[in-house]
Amino acid sequence: MITLRQLRFLVAVADTLNFSRAAETCFVTQPTLSAGIKELEERLGVMLVERTRRSVMLTPVGAEIAERARALLLDANDIERIAEAHLNVDEGDLRMGSIPTIGPYLIPAALPALRARFPRLNIYLREEMTESLIEGVMSGRLDLALIALPFDVGTLEVHPLFEDGYHLAVPEPWAEEQSASAAEELEGGKLMLLEKGHCLQRHALAAFPDRNLQQDESFAATSLTTLIAMVSEGLGITLLPNLAVDGGVVKNADVALLPLPDACPRTVVLVWRQSSARKVLFEEIGAILTEIRDDLAGN
Repeated sequence: MITLRQLRFLVAVADTLNFSRAAETCFVTQPTLSAGIKELEERLGVMLVERTRRSVMLTPVGAEIAERARALLLDANDIERIAEAHLNVDEGDLRMGSIPTIGPYLIPAALPALRARFPRLNIYLREEMTESLIEGVMSGRLDLALIALPFDVGTLEVHPLFEDGYHLAVPEPWAEEQSASAAEELEGGKLMLLEKGHCLQRHALAAFPDRNLQQDESFAATSLTTLIAMVSEGLGITLLPNLAVDGGVVKNADVALLPLPDACPRTVVLVWRQSSARKVLFEEIGAILTEIRDDLAGN
């Protein structure tokens, strides 16, 4: 009979294309892993892996079976988590991801409340781009993720937390000299934004669907901190999420903030797999994050 151990060996080889590294990831010796792959091939009656002195590659049928094996292993992991969750839903490890324009301004403020509410929960945080976070949750690498919509999340369950509007950031001397409104500054102006791959770049350009907002193509930043530094130097203007503003992102910067009450906000949400057994826990975490957001806004 095929075993999960054999399938785990095959997936490790597919991921590494190296028997030695695959054995390390499975915490077994290389001969043990090789024997497991051979047993699986004999059981199925097909060659799964082509191995020479210089290279390792999967056969076409091996690649297809490896993908099926990956899904089976994820299901098996979920089965274990279901059992664990029914026993200790708020204990153990929690792998949570967040996009860089949300996590740094919300999670640190929320951690004391999360630790007080779930003292036996070990939260491991990762900051990644939205697409990577979605893949991480779907594959089981992450338990849940904190992202902003609109974004295609596939079959993941979506738990809305709050809407996040924008402020226009302009150089402080510029604002003092011109006494301009946000609407006047946006009219015909070009925005310095984050580089492509950050969902905020797309969300910012869509904040005013009735206006043709343009990005300054000569510059793209990798972080909000860099954007603010450029604005402080008088090099342009940008849109900042209200969450980041309330979280102190412009503290000590020579930047003036102009309100944009008519901007279309992004929606901050938690996402997780529909099969997850920790839904109740995730909803409680969501409630805490929403409460902390209100506190940051002074509501």
